[in-house]
Amino acid sequence: MKPATMEGLLICGVDEAGRGPLAGPVFAACVMLRDDDPISGLADSKKLSPARREELAVQIRSRAAAWAIASASVDEIDAYNILGASLLAMRRAVEQLAVEPHQVLVDGLHCPRLRFPVRAVVRGDDTVAAISAASILAKTARDAVMLELHARYPDYGFDRHKGYPTPDHLAALRRCGVSPAHRRSFAPVRALCGDYADT
Repeated sequence: MKPATMEGLLICGVDEAGRGPLAGPVFAACVMLRDDDPISGLADSKKLSPARREELAVQIRSRAAAWAIASASVDEIDAYNILGASLLAMRRAVEQLAVEPHQVLVDGLHCPRLRFPVRAVVRGDDTVAAISAASILAKTARDAVMLELHARYPDYGFDRHKGYPTPDHLAALRRCGVSPAHRRSFAPVRALCGDYADT
């Protein structure tokens, strides 16, 4: 499988999923696509239906030249802040790649520290196919974990909102308190439960 290139360079796209939720790990994925097997329909994962994301994730995993998914835990989010944890997950993903890229393109404004040249691309998940693919893998992997957390903590509705601060989620926090899946460093969790400073 020959990876996709840009001006002769092997390109890896990187994106994360789950910076905004109040619960669950943050995920990151990296993807190296193939010039000889383009995948149609790639887009920012947020603009795709869940069913379409799953369909594309299967194609990406089977047809990309290389890909990897990693995460940072709730404890790491609370210890390093969400940006630090997101960059950690990104670095873990890239370090798992079986093929070494010449250039790493990361969605957004911030880049993880890597031993490869790395560049941030604002709105890259909309404009760079490899980053779009990474956003899809990160999102589908995180959603799967949130369904597992829903099975363990069904009172919070993680299957519906995936940990985002919806009115239903905030009401469940007020009603049930903080679960082990929640990010205690996040202001809404601190404000509603008041136990982060004491743990």
